[in-house]
Amino acid sequence: QVQLVESGGGLVQPGGSLRLSCTFSTNIRNYYGVGWFRQAPGKEREGVSCISRSDGSTTYAHSVKGRFTISKDDAKNTLYLQMNSLKPEDTAIYYCAAGGAWRYCQFHSFPFWGQGTQVTVSS
Repeated sequence: QVQLVESGGGLVQPGGSLRLSCTFSTNIRNYYGVGWFRQAPGKEREGVSCISRSDGSTTYAHSVKGRFTISKDDAKNTLYLQMNSLKPEDTAIYYCAAGGAWRYCQFHSFPFWGQGTQVTVSS
């Protein structure tokens, strides 16, 4: 079973940037869709951004569009999330996931998950 390990979270001021990484223990191209999700305290887990295996097509949540960029390096079996212009409402645990439908980026369709990395946006 694939192991997904996230890194890059931390504390950042509003307006700042972070880049999250997720390293796969197997070939990232084994998975039709991979993506990033987040869960804030008291809220349901939500899809942030997902990317397809084949042509790199992407989906973004409306709340992050234009600020976050998802990408992957197949040679390194690594998924990234570049987060710019961060806002306090972006504070959450961010999870990497694999194996689901990238177009809809809904958490219940993804069977494989990392442990998460905390992102806190605060002054």
